[in-house]
Amino acid sequence: MPQPLAATLTHLRVGNQTFLINFYQEHRHDFAQWAQQQQQLAPPAAHELLRSVLVEFYDQVADGRLTKLPADMRAHVYAMASQHVQPQSTADDALPAAEARRRRRLLGLFEQLGADCQQVLMFFYFRGYNFKKVAGKMGFANATVGRIQKSSCLRRLYELHSRE
Repeated sequence: MPQPLAATLTHLRVGNQTFLINFYQEHRHDFAQWAQQQQQLAPPAAHELLRSVLVEFYDQVADGRLTKLPADMRAHVYAMASQHVQPQSTADDALPAAEARRRRRLLGLFEQLGADCQQVLMFFYFRGYNFKKVAGKMGFANATVGRIQKSSCLRRLYELHSRE
């Protein structure tokens, strides 16, 4: 008998990933076929995409961004995967030229930062993680260290920007 949705969500929040492991095992072949047809991905790339989407889903549940399990989990995961694969260049095409240049310049500066700084800033600004979550993901001692690291990385990015 399948678990009720609320129980599944509770198990995920406390770190029991059995639901996601079972979902992966049951749907990886179908997902690979879908990814081949819709996104032209080879099976190994499709399996990696499915794993990364399930990890992102788990992160959303664990940190409280997702408070209700979707009624159609399969459709939800496929939609998340579609968002991961969509080309990013179309965003620049819709922007005015000056804004597109500014964004490309900032992206170039961002790439000059170290991998740790990039990851801290991505977690905080793009994934919306709080300092406690950033600290956990990065292996920092506590949320205060995460806040200090984020400030330091942002300062470095500003310094790179001001040197231009």
